[in-house]
Amino acid sequence: MSNGPAGRVVRSTVRPHPETSRLTPMRTFLCTADGIPIDSVYDPGAVVYEKHPKARAVPAFVIAHGFTGDVDRPHVRRVAGVLARHGAVVTFSFRGHGASGGRSTVGDKEVLDLAAAVEWARSLGHAHVVTVGFSMGGSVVLRHAALNPGTVDAVVSVSAPARWYYRGTAPMRRLHWLVTRPEGRLVGRYGLRTRIHHREWDPVPLSPVEAVPKIAPVPLLLVHGDRDGYFPLDHPRMLAEAAGDHGELWVEPGMGHAEHAAGDALVARIGHWAVSRAG
Repeated sequence: MSNGPAGRVVRSTVRPHPETSRLTPMRTFLCTADGIPIDSVYDPGAVVYEKHPKARAVPAFVIAHGFTGDVDRPHVRRVAGVLARHGAVVTFSFRGHGASGGRSTVGDKEVLDLAAAVEWARSLGHAHVVTVGFSMGGSVVLRHAALNPGTVDAVVSVSAPARWYYRGTAPMRRLHWLVTRPEGRLVGRYGLRTRIHHREWDPVPLSPVEAVPKIAPVPLLLVHGDRDGYFPLDHPRMLAEAAGDHGELWVEPGMGHAEHAAGDALVARIGHWAVSRAG
């Protein structure tokens, strides 16, 4: 389940207005480098457009959701709505999730899905692109930035693991059962709307902690809750240590895990940070 080159974009039939360069909301399927259709949504950020009618003046946030999420989940739409106050937003469903094709590789080939979404944001005229990932998506944005230098202007990773195969908490032991056992994958498909690939990683992909040093000099923000039930605080601390001076760590008091635990105020702070660093 190794990674290939960046994704291909299936162009939408919706185009900017030729006189104002103003973009409108749109939904389309992008095609990854390995041929997987990825359900994707674009929101130009109407409030921002009142100040910046030109698309290139508006940063684009590309949101990478957590495992078992998808583009239509309420928690993903809520995060997208908050970030739309700060710029345009691209959301998408990872392979094996929602209406996207393929099967989930739980963070490996998902880098190709993110690459296609980032390329789409660039193709719409946005000069600055920020990736924002949660949990599994948090590991994907780290690896994408490391493997595709120069493609993004800032990276935000929320509730991400530092290393693979972690089973130190009950939620992670349940997740490993879901991924590795045939009966678990059935629960994933019919109970969680997530189709999981049966093959193990071969080769094992670059781990998040190995990826982080390769992101510099791109600005990096690591966000983690001190009540995260999946990954304890040694994970973000390992990532921050690996990042060195180019990374910033926010440990959020009382916060749990990923999108569900990231309140609107925190997401707004992330938006402010990204806008200040990406340009």
